[in-house]
Amino acid sequence: MNERHYDVMPVDGGVPVKMWTRGVTVEEAALNQLRAAARMPFIFGHVAAMPDVHTGIGATVGSVIPTKGAIIPAAVGVDIGCGMCAAQTTLMASDLPDNLEGIRSAIERAVPHGRTVGRGTRDKGSWGDPPPDVVAAWQTLEARFQRLTEKYPALARANHVTHLGTLGTGNHFVEICLDEADRVWVMLHSGSRGVGNAIGTFFIELAKKDMRRWFINLPDEDLAYFPEGSDHFDDYVEAVGWAQDFAALNRRMMMTHTMAALARVIPKPFGAEVQAINCHHNYVRREKHFGQNVIITRKGAVRAGAGEMGIIPGSMGTRSYIVRGRGNSASFESCSHGAGRVMSRNEARRRFTLEDHARATEGVECRKDADVIDETPMAYKPIEAVMAAQADLVEIVHTLKQVVCVKG
Repeated sequence: MNERHYDVMPVDGGVPVKMWTRGVTVEEAALNQLRAAARMPFIFGHVAAMPDVHTGIGATVGSVIPTKGAIIPAAVGVDIGCGMCAAQTTLMASDLPDNLEGIRSAIERAVPHGRTVGRGTRDKGSWGDPPPDVVAAWQTLEARFQRLTEKYPALARANHVTHLGTLGTGNHFVEICLDEADRVWVMLHSGSRGVGNAIGTFFIELAKKDMRRWFINLPDEDLAYFPEGSDHFDDYVEAVGWAQDFAALNRRMMMTHTMAALARVIPKPFGAEVQAINCHHNYVRREKHFGQNVIITRKGAVRAGAGEMGIIPGSMGTRSYIVRGRGNSASFESCSHGAGRVMSRNEARRRFTLEDHARATEGVECRKDADVIDETPMAYKPIEAVMAAQADLVEIVHTLKQVVCVKG
């Protein structure tokens, strides 16, 4: 495609920001965050803003930040490796029961979700006694984690094996979807859970301490960074790489348990993973762009290399998309990670009623209670506008519509 879909925002004292935001709103606070990131001295070329861009901590969610010689831990965030997993099954819509409540209940039993706050009781979103397949999966990560905790013992206290194969809260979900041909898909969204949060939080604070120790003044303390070659750079790269592997494995375990739950409810034998995709959208890795070896941080963005498959979910009442990357170099071969919020969680709770939410999720077997109002579809940008704004980044392969949605 030759048509250019992005606009360029010049930044005084910094690199430009290329913005795939035509037809979608971007709040001023997000623009200010993009400008602040663009002024960091180690940014390579330009910053790319995806159509779902909105305010985050340290850096905007929905941005791609290329750097040379430094990493900003808060730009990666605390849900390290958060991302999507989707698998097509051999089932058709006609194979599903008329009442989908049983499917939702089976998934909720199979995948720990939500969170219990308080001392003295087990968190309902974790395993009390992890099943054997989770324990076996954890053993593939355990030795690397032990090496990490030998250097940083505080990380050993984080939930790790007890969170492997669990969903969490907020915008994380498990869905049963139908595509344009009424084929059944399983799609889910989660990350590195408690242990990733602990790693992210720990290293963000460590970077801030380093900045103070070196008397480096920043426009925003959350832009604290590790220069390559410094004491903590290699340790963070090792830790974040491990957390990203944990996140991918977490999604695989959830997918296995969800498929098993589906098989318990549907008597017809079926195959799974006809097409399977497992992709991060909060992560950092080394890549080559414009002939240079750079560090790419995607905070709420998916890699969309030429021919590479990805997942762009909508909200809990709208469509989602299986996409194929176009390899657009201007976006550092990236696309959006979803619809993107248009308001805070608190604002959504103030603005919308249970009746509003019920109307927006009509036809979806999902929670309709007050605790999910912050995730109601109206709190997000219209996914159709987001997809139109990035037509030069991805092509749509499948359009999915959920019929069951499990949230924590």
